Amino acid sequence: MTLEFLCKAFRTAFTKSAAPSPDERNAQRLEGKTHDPTKPFPPRANQSLDDANTTFADEAIDPFNPFPDPVVIAFRDVLDLHSIPPRQVRAVVEEYLEEAHRRGFRYLRIIHGKGVGVQREMIRSLLSRTPFVVDYRDAPVEAGGWGATLVTLEVEKK
Repeated sequence: MTLEFLCKAFRTAFTKSAAPSPDERNAQRLEGKTHDPTKPFPPRANQSLDDANTTFADEAIDPFNPFPDPVVIAFRDVLDLHSIPPRQVRAVVEEYLEEAHRRGFRYLRIIHGKGVGVQREMIRSLLSRTPFVVDYRDAPVEAGGWGATLVTLEVEKK
């Protein structure tokens, strides 16, 4: 799969000029006028007529998920929780701590944000119950201050 193909799929799927509004989409669904994936899309403003004859069924790309493969992110000693939904924070931090311990990390920094301190307290209660956490404290000012927690893990001898 080439980058050019992915860009074309992305442009086709997310071109705003030809996309119906949410109300129009709902009306089309109710009337049964949704797009048939076996037929080509109509040409868009930024599309040549040759490109308009391409169907997603022919090229096996889901127009609503043009990047179906998971994104692999390198494991680091810093976890920023700002992009994690609050209801998932506990599970994410538990999994992160277990993986960091398994990989032999000794020091971690968990960035939870300053806010009113709800996530900070939840993180700290989780850390106090984790058997391989040796110590935790506020990060220094240059590393986030009370918006981040430094964690020291017990390292297993090999």
